[in-house]
Amino acid sequence: MDGMARSITTVYFVRHAEPNYNNHDDRPRELSEKGMEDRKRVSAYLADKGINVILSSPYKRAVDTVSHFAESRKLPVRVAEDFRERKVDSGWIEDFDG
Repeated sequence: MDGMARSITTVYFVRHAEPNYNNHDDRPRELSEKGMEDRKRVSAYLADKGINVILSSPYKRAVDTVSHFAESRKLPVRVAEDFRERKVDSGWIEDFDG
């Protein structure tokens, strides 16, 4: 080493909480009631991680998942358009697991 301190960046990837599957409009799809509660669990998990930057995909459900944590830390949620999950050409997919 050249005598300079080096730091390690840790990145946490968080999948969005449960969305409202009745809303088929992908980008503005909000979280379900369960998703709104589960985002508190995300906040609790991240609480002691020393996070100082929050990035999110542009989907409302993703922003809403991390916004509870961001507000508790007085950090902005930076939306990254390139964090989109996928492009679905055929429209709504009923069964993502199938």
